[in-house]
Amino acid sequence: MNIKLFESKQVRTCWDSEKEKWYFSVIDVIEILTGSSIPKRYWSDLKKKLKVEGSQLYEKIVQLKFTAADGKNYATDCLDTQELLRMIQSIPSPKAEPFKQWLAKVGYERMQEISDPEQSLERARENWQKLGRSEKWIQQRMTGQETRNKLTDYWKENGVERSDQFAYLTNIIHHEWSGLTVKGHKNLKGLQSQNLRDHMSEAELIFTALAELSTRQIAETEEANGVPENANAGKKGGKIAKDARVALELKTGKKVVTGENFLPPVKEHKKLK
Repeated sequence: MNIKLFESKQVRTCWDSEKEKWYFSVIDVIEILTGSSIPKRYWSDLKKKLKVEGSQLYEKIVQLKFTAADGKNYATDCLDTQELLRMIQSIPSPKAEPFKQWLAKVGYERMQEISDPEQSLERARENWQKLGRSEKWIQQRMTGQETRNKLTDYWKENGVERSDQFAYLTNIIHHEWSGLTVKGHKNLKGLQSQNLRDHMSEAELIFTALAELSTRQIAETEEANGVPENANAGKKGGKIAKDARVALELKTGKKVVTGENFLPPVKEHKKLK
């Protein structure tokens, strides 16, 4: 799953490399176009209407598992760019034209990224800037992502194949250095569907990168292959970062792993007298 921003609002997307198509969460798009507080009901009614009208759009719906607001993965109705444009024609909205232009831009940018992968990093930088992240934080986030990519590349080349195996190994490393599972760390920060790393402090990003860098180098040295051997390397790599974290906390008296995040503050609603 990828997150794209339209006017600072998130749209869950997935790139199908075999079909070379973007798929977009219909619910996210409807929420943006209509401003509805219950976009699922709007989509349910629209699907019935389209089916009665004999629209072939109904048959083009693809269900993909996306992370929802509660942090769990659910099958979500999705459409590719072409079918999504057809759906938009059925929704009266002043945002329809700007959204169509945005869809064209997303497709064009993907073609650019395929020919020049560095452009995807630059677009990520732009999104983080729009969200108010500092240049220092952005640099650390991008450095950490490069470290992460090198580790996952090693896993792919050495017997780790499935996404659940990647998640399992990641969790081992994370728990070892931070004392929390990935889910536990997200709960501490009050996160649901958001990417944990996008809400880490600079220190948390640094220790995550140290743990993953150490894991990869240990795995390479030991020629780890398969999930059990890479899990063992993950524990060792995570412990190196844990020891460094504990040493820093003893010196500063400050916790590295905290509930700090980049979520917007919750506004208080005053009751009318």
